[in-house]
Amino acid sequence: MNMETPDKQSKSGGMAVETDRSFQWDPIEAPDEDIREAVWELGRAGEWIVQPVPEPYALESTKFGRLKKIPLEKTWHHKSCGQCGHIPGYSTSIFWLNRLLGYDYFDPRDQTSCTAWNYYASATSNQAAQASVAMRNFAAAYETGYFPLIHCGTSYGHYKEVRHELVHDANLRREVREIMHKLGRPFVMPEEIVHYSEWMYAVRDQLASRVVRDMSDITVTVHPACHYYKLQRADALYNADIYNGQRTAVVTGVAQALGANVADYSTWYDCCGFGFRHILVQRDFTRSFATMRKIEVMKEEANPDVVLTHDTGCVTSLDKSQFIGKAHGRNVGVPVMSESQFAALAVGAHPYRVAQLHWHSTDTKQLLIKMGIDPEAAWAEFEEDLAKIKDGTIKSLSWEAVM
Repeated sequence: MNMETPDKQSKSGGMAVETDRSFQWDPIEAPDEDIREAVWELGRAGEWIVQPVPEPYALESTKFGRLKKIPLEKTWHHKSCGQCGHIPGYSTSIFWLNRLLGYDYFDPRDQTSCTAWNYYASATSNQAAQASVAMRNFAAAYETGYFPLIHCGTSYGHYKEVRHELVHDANLRREVREIMHKLGRPFVMPEEIVHYSEWMYAVRDQLASRVVRDMSDITVTVHPACHYYKLQRADALYNADIYNGQRTAVVTGVAQALGANVADYSTWYDCCGFGFRHILVQRDFTRSFATMRKIEVMKEEANPDVVLTHDTGCVTSLDKSQFIGKAHGRNVGVPVMSESQFAALAVGAHPYRVAQLHWHSTDTKQLLIKMGIDPEAAWAEFEEDLAKIKDGTIKSLSWEAVM
């Protein structure tokens, strides 16, 4: 199965299962090594501790047909700096869904950044430092007894690359082990490296059984995050029933399970525009790419009600770049959010208390109306909450108040 070039697309906004290519695994393309076996071998050799995926877990197929364990609970949530700083409803929706489904999870305070900004954007750090940050966070999760679930697609891709380097470089393992010893932390590698969108995909049927808002009239386009499936690609989830296995199954599978219509568009394979280095030094390129190569193409070919994606940078670029396109009269103006926010809305979450759509730049009111939500009434409820916080009636919104 070849993902290096995009599959041929219908430009008519067809359903997500449409393609003119048949699905089949390519045994020649599949890597000989299952790196998870190497992780266990090093564990048996005493090189590190392997943290097993806790039960209960789901088994989902990866790109080359291998099964991946996705923990359903006992998850330690490796939060995203960009989500917490720019899109707080992203992570709030993930936590809210865990609570709705009754799953035990841990929201850690003992977490650092993944440093992927440094790694991809500035290249000022070094290999041992990068790997040590990853292993320090894995150790923090291990010490709680919970299993790491990575919120950010970039952190996820970065950590998979760190795992690959550590498996194949004994000198790097020695350096990082010494650093962890100085920190007083165990040297731990998780059995699997799992992205939150894989958890979303694993619980999609449970979410579908709880849908309270009719999504059948909602048209969705999906942007698959580059750092999710183009880095260490053997780990990403695929399903023969979704685009005949030619694209990753996460996000699309969730949107379909919720009853939304997933529409196709020709530039699905393109980056959202965020990239890394150029978001720092060529921001106009990012904004123009996001609007002209992604949003405008989606609008012209599929005219979606909402764009769904599963990475911090992707939501940020596709949502917050549209203002400049609007100023120049471009064909923009479509809401962008994570599939966790979309799913939370579908199963009854408040658009501002939980999904926090007021942090987004592009107007979401028409989408909410189409979902059967009165945005004005919902905003008035949220303003009442803020007034109570301001006058001291409550300190903050509790989970009990928003469930």
